[in-house]
Amino acid sequence: MTFNQQCLIAMGGNMPSGLGGPAETLRAAMDMLRHEGADLVASSGLYSTPCFPAGAGPDYVNGAAVLRFDGGAQEILALLHRVEAAFGRERVRRWGQRTLDLDLIALGAQVLPDVAGFEAWRDLAPDAQTLRAPDQLILPHPRMQDRAFVLVPLAEVAPGWVHPVLGKSVQEMLEALPQADRNAVVAL
Repeated sequence: MTFNQQCLIAMGGNMPSGLGGPAETLRAAMDMLRHEGADLVASSGLYSTPCFPAGAGPDYVNGAAVLRFDGGAQEILALLHRVEAAFGRERVRRWGQRTLDLDLIALGAQVLPDVAGFEAWRDLAPDAQTLRAPDQLILPHPRMQDRAFVLVPLAEVAPGWVHPVLGKSVQEMLEALPQADRNAVVAL
Protein backbone atom coordinates (compact mmCIF):
# COMPACT_ATOMS: atom_id res chain seq x y z
CA MET A 1 0.00 0.00 0.00
CA THR A 2 1.35 3.45 -0.79
CA PHE A 3 0.59 6.47 1.31
CA ASN A 4 2.48 9.43 -0.20
CA GLN A 5 2.05 11.06 3.21
CA GLN A 6 4.28 13.50 4.94
CA CYS A 7 6.93 11.80 7.04
CA LEU A 8 8.42 13.62 10.00
CA ILE A 9 12.08 12.70 10.35
CA ALA A 10 14.45 13.49 13.23
CA MET A 11 18.14 13.54 12.29
CA GLY A 12 21.18 13.39 14.49
CA GLY A 13 24.77 12.34 14.82
CA ASN A 14 27.70 12.79 17.17
CA MET A 15 30.54 10.96 15.42
CA PRO A 16 32.34 11.82 12.19
CA SER A 17 31.59 9.91 9.01
CA GLY A 18 33.72 9.57 5.90
CA LEU A 19 32.42 13.00 4.83
CA GLY A 20 33.39 14.89 7.95
CA GLY A 21 31.64 15.95 11.11
CA PRO A 22 27.98 15.41 12.03
CA ALA A 23 26.72 18.61 10.35
CA GLU A 24 28.26 17.63 7.00
CA THR A 25 26.91 14.12 7.39
CA LEU A 26 23.35 15.34 8.07
CA ARG A 27 23.41 17.60 5.01
CA ALA A 28 24.74 14.79 2.80
CA ALA A 29 22.12 12.38 4.17
CA MET A 30 19.35 14.78 3.12
CA ASP A 31 20.84 14.90 -0.38
CA MET A 32 20.96 11.10 -0.50
CA LEU A 33 17.31 10.82 0.58
CA ARG A 34 16.35 13.09 -2.33
CA HIS A 35 18.37 10.95 -4.75
CA GLU A 36 16.67 7.83 -3.37
CA GLY A 37 13.21 9.11 -4.28
CA ALA A 38 12.10 11.05 -1.22
CA ASP A 39 10.64 14.50 -1.81
CA LEU A 40 12.23 16.84 0.74
CA VAL A 41 9.39 19.18 1.64
CA ALA A 42 11.28 21.07 4.35
CA SER A 43 14.39 20.77 6.49
CA SER A 44 15.26 22.60 9.67
CA GLY A 45 18.44 24.32 10.63
CA LEU A 46 20.98 22.30 12.58
CA TYR A 47 21.35 22.42 16.35
CA SER A 48 23.94 21.47 18.92
CA THR A 49 22.33 19.35 21.61
CA PRO A 50 23.58 17.65 24.76
CA CYS A 51 24.36 13.97 24.37
CA PHE A 52 21.46 11.69 25.29
CA PRO A 53 21.76 9.95 27.61
CA ALA A 54 24.09 12.35 29.43
CA GLY A 55 27.71 11.24 29.44
CA ALA A 56 27.31 8.64 26.66
CA GLY A 57 29.58 10.49 24.24
CA PRO A 58 30.11 13.79 22.44
CA ASP A 59 27.24 16.22 22.04
CA TYR A 60 25.00 15.81 19.00
CA VAL A 61 24.07 17.79 15.97
CA ASN A 62 20.32 17.43 15.39
CA GLY A 63 17.78 18.56 12.84
CA ALA A 64 14.44 17.58 11.38
CA ALA A 65 12.88 17.16 7.97
CA VAL A 66 9.52 16.66 6.36
CA LEU A 67 9.55 14.17 3.49
CA ARG A 68 7.02 12.77 1.08
CA PHE A 69 7.72 9.26 -0.09
CA ASP A 70 5.66 6.78 -2.07
CA GLY A 71 5.69 3.80 0.22
CA GLY A 72 4.42 2.49 3.50
CA ALA A 73 6.03 2.84 6.90
CA GLN A 74 8.27 -0.20 6.45
CA GLU A 75 9.54 1.04 3.08
CA ILE A 76 10.31 4.45 4.55
CA LEU A 77 12.10 2.85 7.50
CA ALA A 78 14.14 0.67 5.13
CA LEU A 79 15.14 3.77 3.15
CA LEU A 80 16.25 5.56 6.33
CA HIS A 81 18.30 2.52 7.40
CA ARG A 82 19.98 2.31 3.96
CA VAL A 83 21.00 5.94 4.17
CA GLU A 84 22.29 5.48 7.72
CA ALA A 85 24.38 2.50 6.62
CA ALA A 86 25.82 4.47 3.70
CA PHE A 87 27.24 6.90 6.26
CA GLY A 88 28.73 4.23 8.49
CA ARG A 89 25.94 3.79 11.04
CA GLU A 90 26.42 0.66 13.12
CA ARG A 91 23.77 -0.48 15.59
CA VAL A 92 26.02 -1.66 18.40
CA ARG A 93 24.37 -0.27 21.52
CA ARG A 94 20.99 1.32 22.21
CA TRP A 95 21.42 5.08 22.40
CA GLY A 96 25.12 4.69 21.59
CA GLN A 97 27.34 7.03 19.64
CA ARG A 98 26.57 7.22 15.92
CA THR A 99 27.57 8.83 12.68
CA LEU A 100 23.95 9.23 11.62
CA ASP A 101 20.55 8.58 13.12
CA LEU A 102 17.44 9.03 10.98
CA ASP A 103 14.29 8.39 13.01
CA LEU A 104 10.85 8.13 11.49
CA ILE A 105 8.97 10.23 14.05
CA ALA A 106 5.55 10.20 12.41
CA LEU A 107 3.82 9.26 9.18
CA GLY A 108 0.78 11.45 8.77
CA ALA A 109 -1.75 10.56 11.45
CA GLN A 110 -0.90 6.85 11.55
CA VAL A 111 -0.63 5.09 14.90
CA LEU A 112 1.39 1.86 14.74
CA PRO A 113 0.92 -0.87 15.69
CA ASP A 114 -2.18 0.54 17.43
CA VAL A 115 -3.01 2.96 20.25
CA ALA A 116 -2.45 0.34 22.97
CA GLY A 117 0.95 -0.57 21.54
CA PHE A 118 1.93 3.08 21.27
CA GLU A 119 0.84 3.77 24.87
CA ALA A 120 2.73 0.75 26.22
CA TRP A 121 6.00 2.05 24.74
CA ARG A 122 5.27 5.66 25.68
CA ASP A 123 4.69 4.64 29.30
CA LEU A 124 7.73 2.35 29.58
CA ALA A 125 9.76 3.15 32.71
CA PRO A 126 13.00 5.08 32.02
CA ASP A 127 15.26 2.28 33.26
CA ALA A 128 13.47 -0.22 31.02
CA GLN A 129 13.88 2.09 28.02
CA THR A 130 17.66 1.60 28.09
CA LEU A 131 17.29 -2.18 28.07
CA ARG A 132 14.37 -2.79 25.72
CA ALA A 133 13.84 -1.87 22.10
CA PRO A 134 10.61 -2.52 20.22
CA ASP A 135 10.61 -5.37 17.70
CA GLN A 136 8.22 -3.42 15.49
CA LEU A 137 7.83 0.14 14.36
CA ILE A 138 6.02 2.37 16.86
CA LEU A 139 4.44 5.51 15.41
CA PRO A 140 4.39 8.27 16.34
CA HIS A 141 7.72 7.95 18.14
CA PRO A 142 6.62 7.12 21.70
CA ARG A 143 8.82 9.72 23.42
CA MET A 144 8.95 12.55 20.91
CA GLN A 145 6.91 14.74 23.28
CA ASP A 146 9.68 14.45 25.91
CA ARG A 147 12.66 15.40 23.75
CA ALA A 148 13.63 18.98 23.01
CA PHE A 149 16.30 17.78 20.57
CA VAL A 150 13.45 16.42 18.43
CA LEU A 151 10.81 19.10 19.01
CA VAL A 152 12.92 22.26 18.60
CA PRO A 153 13.98 21.45 15.00
CA LEU A 154 10.61 19.84 14.23
CA ALA A 155 8.84 23.05 15.29
CA GLU A 156 10.71 24.81 12.47
CA VAL A 157 9.32 22.54 9.76
CA ALA A 158 6.03 21.15 11.12
CA PRO A 159 4.83 23.26 14.08
CA GLY A 160 1.16 22.54 13.36
CA TRP A 161 1.39 18.75 12.98
CA VAL A 162 -0.96 17.26 15.59
CA HIS A 163 -0.07 14.10 17.45
CA PRO A 164 -2.87 11.60 16.69
CA VAL A 165 -2.92 10.17 20.24
CA LEU A 166 -1.95 13.12 22.43
CA GLY A 167 -3.98 15.67 20.44
CA LYS A 168 -1.23 18.30 20.75
CA SER A 169 0.67 20.10 18.01
CA VAL A 170 4.46 20.01 17.78
CA GLN A 171 4.50 23.61 18.98
CA GLU A 172 2.28 22.77 21.98
CA MET A 173 4.45 19.77 22.92
CA LEU A 174 7.56 21.95 22.68
CA GLU A 175 6.04 24.69 24.84
CA ALA A 176 5.17 22.06 27.50
CA LEU A 177 8.85 21.14 27.97
CA PRO A 178 10.92 22.82 30.68
CA GLN A 179 12.63 26.01 29.49
CA ALA A 180 16.04 24.57 30.45
CA ASP A 181 15.51 21.65 28.03
CA ARG A 182 14.56 24.01 25.21
CA ASN A 183 17.51 26.31 25.94
CA ALA A 184 19.94 23.37 25.73
CA VAL A 185 19.15 23.03 21.99
CA VAL A 186 21.34 25.69 20.39
CA ALA A 187 21.23 26.72 16.73
CA LEU A 188 24.51 26.24 14.86
